[in-house]
Amino acid sequence: MIPLIELRNVTRAFGKDAERVVAVDAISLAIEPGEIVCLVGESGCGKSTTGRIVAGLLPPTSGQIFYQGQDIAQMDRTSRRKYRQAVQIVHQDPYASLNPTQTVRQILTAPLLHHGFAANRRAANKRALELLEVVDLTPAAEILDKYPHQLSGGQRQRVSVARALTVLPSFIVADEAVSMVDVSIRVSLLNMLARLRNELEVTFLFITHDLALAKYFAWNGRIVVMYLGRLIEEGPTPRIIENPRHPYTQALLSAVPEADPALARRKQPIELRSANIPSLLNLPPGCTFHPRCPFAVEGWCDTAVPPLATLPDDGGRVACPVINEAAPVR
Repeated sequence: MIPLIELRNVTRAFGKDAERVVAVDAISLAIEPGEIVCLVGESGCGKSTTGRIVAGLLPPTSGQIFYQGQDIAQMDRTSRRKYRQAVQIVHQDPYASLNPTQTVRQILTAPLLHHGFAANRRAANKRALELLEVVDLTPAAEILDKYPHQLSGGQRQRVSVARALTVLPSFIVADEAVSMVDVSIRVSLLNMLARLRNELEVTFLFITHDLALAKYFAWNGRIVVMYLGRLIEEGPTPRIIENPRHPYTQALLSAVPEADPALARRKQPIELRSANIPSLLNLPPGCTFHPRCPFAVEGWCDTAVPPLATLPDDGGRVACPVINEAAPVR
């Protein structure tokens, strides 16, 4: 099967010379149609930059991006237009991503009319009402003529999702799509996104720093872990949660609070060698996690950048010289 989206050695750098920062460093990732892939990591690791590259909002400095097997850099105008419609993004901040001077009606009908998904304003208004119902904003007629500031954070984020659905996308980048809303309604939003995946056959790249959210949303999908611009581990969600291989993934999971007191007492936190994250302007040699890693081996982990090696049991990948001593390198 041809991946819906594939990144091959994609790098994105900002700045020049001594101020040059590599936000995304030679990452390769393939996402199949219908998959849910969660990209997780600490703030500043390059997750959102990766999402913007996938959505076509940022060009890569080097590397290739493929949509349905076609290099987007080589697309003609018609193919490029189809790709930009098929791949949509839901931004983290609904306060900033919605135009405060437009009503919900204007926000939703503009792309419908511009891209020809509605023949006239009457059809666009009807479709806008349908989209509000799809994202559980009811009664839709009462929402349609409100401005973003008249809506709650959760309602604004649902409008953002509805806007992404106006052009019938096959792929949605959800960039921290529930981090700006109250904890009490996060599950409701996640359930809504999961329903869209099942009903509309939408593929998701779900970007989050919260492994608990990744576990809930993508239990039947994959988790990809990112650290300082590099992918360091990927695999099926159950295996990543229950048996993480990379020390950084283990540290992330050990920091997730447990609701069950008995499990919390049995949980063994991982003591890092350092709490300080290295600067992107001065990355350490070799594995960039080695200054913080409790299992780092001097002369081994600090020499060469470890490649993502395929694990023999589940086909996942991990970039750790200690773990991969006997693992085959792909």
